[in-house]
Amino acid sequence: MKDSLEYGAKVVAGVTPGKGGAAVHGVPVYDTVAAAVAEHPAEATVISVPPAAVRDAALEALASGLSLLVIVTERVPRRDVAEILGTAEAGGATVVGPNSLGILSPGKTKVGMVGGRAADVRKAYTPGPVGILSRSGGMTTEIANLLTQHGIGQSTCVSIGGDPLVGSTFRDLLPAFAADPETRAVVLFCEPGGTAEEALAEEAKAHGLPLPAVAFVAGRFADEIPGVRFGHAAAIVEGERGSTRSKIAAFREAGIPVADAFPDILTILKPLLDARAGRGG
Repeated sequence: MKDSLEYGAKVVAGVTPGKGGAAVHGVPVYDTVAAAVAEHPAEATVISVPPAAVRDAALEALASGLSLLVIVTERVPRRDVAEILGTAEAGGATVVGPNSLGILSPGKTKVGMVGGRAADVRKAYTPGPVGILSRSGGMTTEIANLLTQHGIGQSTCVSIGGDPLVGSTFRDLLPAFAADPETRAVVLFCEPGGTAEEALAEEAKAHGLPLPAVAFVAGRFADEIPGVRFGHAAAIVEGERGSTRSKIAAFREAGIPVADAFPDILTILKPLLDARAGRGG
């Protein structure tokens, strides 16, 4: 909370049952979400509780009318996540995570822990035309820093989460970036396991992408070493599907450029930005 406040985010209340009446960094704490929103109209919440408590916390937030839930907790039971997502969809709310570090719009706001301390965020992130969608919270900042060091700012950066089931995938979020007049291109940070990348590639192959994207697929070593475990809970490969090899092939078949090395993100991205600028986009 302190880091978000120091960055300029408007944090109006906290909720911890049994701690109502207290204050943390000047922010009042309530026993329930309903009590908090009755006093402080809010749109978003960051949920950081033990995995078994995420379901109740999320459903309480949705019942209180919050429209954006960022779930930091990892390894949330899939059945609980499915219930949360079903309830959110029925109410028109958006869920980011589980296992997300949050959302950051440079120079505007920071929802969650992404980027760490406010001073570090100001060094790594700068306003600009490139969106970031990343399965890794830490790599969200690494990509932003790479772009910033080469004079390319960011519009909005989302750590989508590394659990097997998450609320907002690459395919879900790209239309929102395309609708944002500040965003001209997107960088995707991908990992082994899960099928979010293949799903996006299938969508792109069928309908194209709403704006240019560059993908970087980490963990290629995982394809070469039998039995290796990657860090995130979603890093489960089912046969060939979900492997880095499968993701890279799917992207390339769909016409989505893939950076072979981390610095190659810049090499691919700059011409895409120049082309969009030339069209006035």
